[in-house]
Amino acid sequence: MTSVSCDRKPIFGQINAGEMILSDEGEIAKNHLENLNFNGLYIDQFVIMPNHIHGIIELDNSKIPEQNRKVHSFQGMIPKSLASIVKGYKIGVTKWFRKNSDIEKVWQRNYYEHIIRDQKEFETISAYIRNNPVRAQLVSNPDEWPFQITQFRS
Repeated sequence: MTSVSCDRKPIFGQINAGEMILSDEGEIAKNHLENLNFNGLYIDQFVIMPNHIHGIIELDNSKIPEQNRKVHSFQGMIPKSLASIVKGYKIGVTKWFRKNSDIEKVWQRNYYEHIIRDQKEFETISAYIRNNPVRAQLVSNPDEWPFQITQFRS
């Protein structure tokens, strides 16, 4: 999953002397990621960049009650689905921005998603996410990037 800031503005952090300084807004985006929590949700990889986030979210439907796997009549989406998780995340971050900053539009519309079908694809996408700061020439080694979450399970 990839979600990009509105107009690709670097609202989550700034690059200063080759180092990213996470903004207050970036801290909120990170904290909201760390606080995503329900049975059957696994965050396998996330990285926060100045103007976007990348992540792998795994959902184990066997741990989500049957009644939560049906389309909600009011919202028109399945609770605890990827769409509802991303929507809730973006709403939570946006509410904070609107209350605490002069930024009204936080995100580009929608987000990019891709279903990972096997271990090889998982490893390829995980490496892509982990190496995003290296490709952006912000660090030489992905382990140097402090704004990432790896294998968080709830």
